[in-house]
Amino acid sequence: MLRLPLVVEAPVYGWEPLVLLKHLLEQGVPKTAIAERLGVSRRVIYKWLASGQLDRDVSDPPPPRVRTARPTVLDPYHALIETRLGTYPELSAVRLFAECRAAGYPGSLTQLKAFVRRVRPRPDPEPVIRFETAPGHQAQVDFAEVRFPWGKRFAFMVVLGYSRLLWLRFYPRQTMQTVMTGLEAAFAAFSGVPVELLFDQMKAVIIADERPGGGKLLENAEFLRFAAHWGFRVRACRPYRAQTKGKVERPIRYLRQSFLYGREFLGDGDLAAQAAHWLETVANPRIHGTTGEAPRERFLREERPVLRALAPHPYRPVGLDPRRVSAPPAAAPSPVQVPHVVVERRPLRCYGELAEWSPPTRDELVDAELVAVADA
Repeated sequence: MLRLPLVVEAPVYGWEPLVLLKHLLEQGVPKTAIAERLGVSRRVIYKWLASGQLDRDVSDPPPPRVRTARPTVLDPYHALIETRLGTYPELSAVRLFAECRAAGYPGSLTQLKAFVRRVRPRPDPEPVIRFETAPGHQAQVDFAEVRFPWGKRFAFMVVLGYSRLLWLRFYPRQTMQTVMTGLEAAFAAFSGVPVELLFDQMKAVIIADERPGGGKLLENAEFLRFAAHWGFRVRACRPYRAQTKGKVERPIRYLRQSFLYGREFLGDGDLAAQAAHWLETVANPRIHGTTGEAPRERFLREERPVLRALAPHPYRPVGLDPRRVSAPPAAAPSPVQVPHVVVERRPLRCYGELAEWSPPTRDELVDAELVAVADA
């Protein structure tokens, strides 16, 4: 006969003990041992068996527990809070607390805050509709700040909207000069220029954006001349709406996860070499999750043929030092031809004799001339 060790526990009449009781009975365990194991009397076990309650309770799933709401001191003021929030949804909990206090509420601010969080009406979030652009129509531009052991660098990224082809380069500064230099390098890599470029309130490009208040977008005049030189339009996301530029926001996360995380770099040169290799072998040949195609294949097949032609020469800035923007380095000046000079070497005693020599007087010179005439 199977004997179980005696375990003294508080009697529990939940669903789990009934399941255990039925299992022990099917195993042939005596009712006395079962009663000791469950901490109940044998009379209770006989009562469950005689009434059929055991089979009925075990076959049905346990009922869900329903928490009974307890009355609180805030209950009389629920209507006041809900009415005020219905009219003014942005009222703060502190303001409502003061109004309820004036109406006689004796409770705490914490309890009122918890209730306000539950009942405050929340407007539906504005839907973000992802739109696809035609081949060659748009490219999206952004910076990503990255810290390395040797200093901070900025990843300048350009993504073509249709093919998702990615171009990347790291720079030590985030300036308009960097933007111009990077864009000219990207255009050269694409072998063309898209119709428009979309920026996310980049300070080097956008001076002020007053569109939310009915105003206009104010771009940097130097960058507008740069855009006119290369033949593209400047567009900017509305303030606090960077999600409309998702084609480049997602590659920034992809860059951090697929390229930067878990890699080691020896310096800027090694960083640039690894980034170029990653673009060539990983980022652009991969199958893109949205288009279902490799960005490079989609670009070569459909987007590169419709890009605008490159400008005949790099941009020459008006308001910036051209040597610091994108002009090619000037040719090195031809070396100066130095004539060959032969230096005669003499012993030091010659210089001593020269130091002791004194020039002749006028009378001595006249006498020397007379002697020369007489000899002639």
